Amino acid sequence: MSAAFALFDTAIGRCGIAWRDDAVAGFVMCGSDEQAAVSRFASRHQAQPAEPIAAIAAIIARVRRMLDGERIDLADVPVTLDVPAFERRVYAALRQIPPGETITYGALAERAGSPGAAQAVGAAMGRNPIPVIIPCHRVLAGSGKSGGFSAPGGVTTKFRILQIERAGRGEDGLLFDDLPLAVKS
Repeated sequence: MSAAFALFDTAIGRCGIAWRDDAVAGFVMCGSDEQAAVSRFASRHQAQPAEPIAAIAAIIARVRRMLDGERIDLADVPVTLDVPAFERRVYAALRQIPPGETITYGALAERAGSPGAAQAVGAAMGRNPIPVIIPCHRVLAGSGKSGGFSAPGGVTTKFRILQIERAGRGEDGLLFDDLPLAVKS
């Protein structure tokens, strides 16, 4: 089957999903440039706009619920990746990190079988073709800093998703409890 894509609304704004057969091939957060998402799907996946098939509609519904704050684990969503073996290992290890938890670039490198490759893991996160479903927002720098995020809104979007997931620091509470504008629920 040829690739297709659809755009849809979520609590964090408009998103797009590309698929081939029943597997997700791409995901974008559109930000203010919806046309860039359309162009990306067309060029990267040779995808055409389409009404989502049932399997993809179910995935879209789960993504929406997750971004609405429901504790949804997307690790079982089928994906198709055209990436090097290292990135495939990193993304597979990352998909094992549950909602509400975070990992450092270095620890993720170790889990992927490449200790000492934290910078390469960071580069792989920047090239992640399926953010949110492959949850690169859950990866933080070992220094306690945020690390990057290549979606529109950058680190602000990363923190917003982590806050939606109620990401924690273990017994110390939520990641954002000590920030002046932390959302309390």
